[in-house]
Amino acid sequence: MSDFPPLNRTVPDLADVLASARVVALPLATRFRGIEEREALLLEGENGWAEFSPFVEYDDDESATWLRAAIEFAWGDLPTPLRQNIPVNATVPAVHVDRVASILGRFDGCRTAKVKVAERGQTLVEDIARVRAVRDEMGPEGRIRVDANGGWNVDEAEHAIHALAEFDLEYVEQPCETVPELVEIRRRTKYMGVPIAADESVRKAADPLAVADAGAADILVLKAQPLGGIRRSLDIIADAGLPVVVSSALDTSVGLSMGAWLASAVPELEYDCGLGTASLLSADVTDDPLRAVNGSIDVRRVVPSPRLLDGYAASAARRDWWLERLRRCYALL
Repeated sequence: MSDFPPLNRTVPDLADVLASARVVALPLATRFRGIEEREALLLEGENGWAEFSPFVEYDDDESATWLRAAIEFAWGDLPTPLRQNIPVNATVPAVHVDRVASILGRFDGCRTAKVKVAERGQTLVEDIARVRAVRDEMGPEGRIRVDANGGWNVDEAEHAIHALAEFDLEYVEQPCETVPELVEIRRRTKYMGVPIAADESVRKAADPLAVADAGAADILVLKAQPLGGIRRSLDIIADAGLPVVVSSALDTSVGLSMGAWLASAVPELEYDCGLGTASLLSADVTDDPLRAVNGSIDVRRVVPSPRLLDGYAASAARRDWWLERLRRCYALL
């Protein structure tokens, strides 16, 4: 597998990329990933709209990969979808148990919930209470997965997985930070039958196949923007030979449409995908957001509303910051 398959079309000039660029700042319904507002740059190409939204702390080298994905989705040749609807999971941030029911209520018909755990400053007791509340809300037939974002060491992860196993976990996502730690925690807990999924160890790695090669995970969580686009993600899936969950990076509905397109092209999609996160936003860029309806989202291009682009436009200073970031990242392509 090459690091980056060709875009199959000439990369557009920088002027063309900048011509339609709009920067928005969308409020979140719930504080998530330490932020209360999600900034994103949207741009329009021959195919339609795409999103460039690496988190603000990411450096230019990492962010350029996100820009490559946006350019591919807006101008590149894309695979033909194999399905028109993508089942998605609800996402429960690291909130107090009193808020679990209201958050789940934002995800229409979702049979699966991903629950954030190992939040800095919180305890395992709080994690257990949150997961228990989700199980109580979803009943015995609901599917629950937890995501630690690499927040535990191996001993902490082993203890936590034992403590949470009573809730019949579908899998544990990124329990530890490094590939060797994932190998060890998978070895220690294999007898319990709780699969280990890898996210950060794929999308932030120099070699996204290292997790699969090391036998460090049972499932890969893939995000189209951080991995450089749909075609590169499909190459990783083909080479890894593991089941995948296509997820989002707290995108607007424009960014989620890229994730849905990727999920639509995965030959075998065994798990509900983490593409329902528009429900975590208090506002979006379109009047027809990609929110879960009966537990799934459609595979379609999203067209932003001029009214919403204007209403949630970032400040002039933040707009200029994003445009300059785009210029720097484009130079790295």
